[in-house]
Amino acid sequence: MHKYWLLFLGLIISLAANSQVGGKTTFSFLDLPANAKVAALGGFTMGQGPEVYLVTANPALLQPQMHQQAAFSSTGFLADIAYHNLQYATQTKRYGTWGLGLSYLDFGEFTQRDATGQEEGKFSVNAYSLNLTRISTISAFTLGITAKLAVAGMAEYKAMAVLTDIGGIFKHPGKDLTVGILLKNIGYQVKSFTGNEHEPLPFDAQLGFTYKPEHMPLRFSLTAHHLQNFNLAYTDTAFTAQPGQKEKKSVADEIARHLVIGGEFLLSKHFAVRAGYNHRRRRELRLENAGNAAGFSLGAMLRIKAFQLDYARATYHVAGGSNHFTVSTSLQKIFKPKKDKTRAT
Repeated sequence: MHKYWLLFLGLIISLAANSQVGGKTTFSFLDLPANAKVAALGGFTMGQGPEVYLVTANPALLQPQMHQQAAFSSTGFLADIAYHNLQYATQTKRYGTWGLGLSYLDFGEFTQRDATGQEEGKFSVNAYSLNLTRISTISAFTLGITAKLAVAGMAEYKAMAVLTDIGGIFKHPGKDLTVGILLKNIGYQVKSFTGNEHEPLPFDAQLGFTYKPEHMPLRFSLTAHHLQNFNLAYTDTAFTAQPGQKEKKSVADEIARHLVIGGEFLLSKHFAVRAGYNHRRRRELRLENAGNAAGFSLGAMLRIKAFQLDYARATYHVAGGSNHFTVSTSLQKIFKPKKDKTRAT
């Protein structure tokens, strides 16, 4: 187990200087929050829980207790863009704990026209990824690895990439404290859309923790993302006072763009309210004179018998935001054989 952690730390050092920022990469849909809980907490989390869909946030969050859990998530973005995710986990005596996932992003159908503007038909734009996760646990430490195959299509153009997520989780033995680290989307583009030069992938190095005080019904989280690149600021030259003049940004603002804050109010075992704030999202998507609620997100969880329902609303812009729905359950509870109540005579 120790050699895997040494490999993990080595990857952090070697990849820190070879990374890209969002907006400059292909397969960027891999950075989208894949379920309602993560979306409600600001888009990032390292917190452990009983939900199998947390594997999308960090592969090390997979647990043996998630055996035969399944979750389906659906997200509606602006312009009828839809994002769906399916997760399943299984525990075997011989091969340990495994997770299987499928993500699908659908941009819808578009009208295809020639150089003169004449309509030639319709074409679709979509992307999907297949994910396989494996964990290894020793004491309070868990190492998780997710292997991913990502495919994107735009009309007759196709692109393909193979990637991996490597995550580590430390669970405090006596307190409700979790510390996590993640190297996300390490990989190689096998085929580009044009078949020529390959585009960079959306690598992301993350570090975060979650903590719940013993006598408080609140679990809060703090996650730092894109640690491989200090400067996350984006300057739109169309809105600067003079051509070529860069907007002045403070060191505090640069640091805050890396941070996402989330909170979960545990009102009961069956109901919780969540909230999150993503500073980078707010700085990049708010209007000059109207920030609205860009960067903020809200959500709730409700358990009804064998099912858990999660909802989140994340605000991106004054024009709207995204709605996230997740339903999860334990197949063991649903398909549990009923006891025979008949008595032998």
